[in-house]
Amino acid sequence: MPILCHTDSNKLKLEPIKEAGTMAKEDQEKLGLNVDLQNMTDADYRKLWNKFGRIEIKVIEKNGQCHHNVGDTFYYGTPYKKPQEVCAAALNVLDLYTWRVFLGYPSWDSADRSVYKIHCPDHTGIVWSMRLVK
Repeated sequence: MPILCHTDSNKLKLEPIKEAGTMAKEDQEKLGLNVDLQNMTDADYRKLWNKFGRIEIKVIEKNGQCHHNVGDTFYYGTPYKKPQEVCAAALNVLDLYTWRVFLGYPSWDSADRSVYKIHCPDHTGIVWSMRLVK
């Protein structure tokens, strides 16, 4: 559920945003974080950043040769802090989706919109799952 972030008496408040039908027409077309940046202090920014979790990547399928195996699990500390143990080719593809996962943008997988399934760039490579963990 989208949230609205604002400060009141130096406290960070997160509130649900109203349904799309109650928003002004021009605001319905905008894509954003729904965060009030005008009144955000550095302390508010750090609190908001700390509310996000880590991104878990896990090998869920192996096709062909790879030094990674099914069940191998690694974590991005943030979208900027990549797991060092993962090969550069896989990270090149996974990095394209880190911000989507981090911000909770739903995946195309109708079975579980919170999980992205990403194939390694090698045509006989592995499949990774990506999800946000708190």
